[in-house]
Amino acid sequence: MYTPPFEITSRIIELISVVSEKIGEIQYLQDSAQHVQLRKENRIKTIHASLAIENNSLSIEQITAIIEGKRVLGNPNEIKEVENSIQAYDLLLSLDPCSEKDLLKAHALMMRDLVGRSGKYRTDGVGIFDGETVVHLAPPAERVPALMSDLFAWLKASDVHPLVKSCVFHYEFEFIHPFQDGNGRMGRLWQTAILKDWKAIFAWLPVETLVKEHQKAYYDALGASDRDANSTGFIEFMLSLIAGTIENIIEAEKKVTASVTQKVTVKVTPKVTANQQKIIDAIKANPFVTQEELVAIVGIARKNIIANMKKLQESGLIKRIGADKNGHWQAGG
Repeated sequence: MYTPPFEITSRIIELISVVSEKIGEIQYLQDSAQHVQLRKENRIKTIHASLAIENNSLSIEQITAIIEGKRVLGNPNEIKEVENSIQAYDLLLSLDPCSEKDLLKAHALMMRDLVGRSGKYRTDGVGIFDGETVVHLAPPAERVPALMSDLFAWLKASDVHPLVKSCVFHYEFEFIHPFQDGNGRMGRLWQTAILKDWKAIFAWLPVETLVKEHQKAYYDALGASDRDANSTGFIEFMLSLIAGTIENIIEAEKKVTASVTQKVTVKVTPKVTANQQKIIDAIKANPFVTQEELVAIVGIARKNIIANMKKLQESGLIKRIGADKNGHWQAGG
């Protein structure tokens, strides 16, 4: 069976450790009240960055408007690229990253009405140019089906860490360049598809944003791996971007949490008991927390939880949003 050439360096091991540790710090976001909004914002950033790399000029505001079904003035092809990308990323959670059939299905959505062979491998030769200089000559079209079959066979069978496996697939995919167009956005999408099967939160992490910010370095890393005839350097580069993406989210969340905590602390510290503060902290951590869960968290009887929550509501320090059954709590008045 074909095995893509790469090495597991000490730097790669270090980055796997860093990413694995930090992913735990943001795992709770999947259960937070802000998760739906966070998913929407990160999905917009991802689509904007991925298409901007391919020279799509539409802004984040315009992409947001398209997602919301509003009319947008712009280049029809660029609008179509956004519409297609929205549909492709909507499919992300249901994609089997080890399915070649799913890859073709996603490409068909991503490139529908933009190229003649959407959802099908190319039948012509292709080269990547920097000006008039050929920087990468992809394998002949007749070899593409076999190369992709071998790559998927390795993906299914390999027991290498998913972080490394996703980077290797990304590089090998770009090297093969299996489609007439859309290879860049599909390679990045498929890396995300592989990672979300490891940790679901990767479906919402805007790694593409940092790729866009370091676009030249991204292409340089691809080129360097071409010259080295292995993907080791590209693995290191992509893992550093993934670690950077997670770190940016953690830092942003810390700033918001610090700001909210400071405001709440100044307002309520003189007015609450230790148990009431535990209730407020639990609600801030999980607005959907139940009275039964608060019993375990605070360590007092349910009747005392109810009495304390009533006092906090009367003081305006917490309030109920929505119905008792389907609503949630809000701390801070």
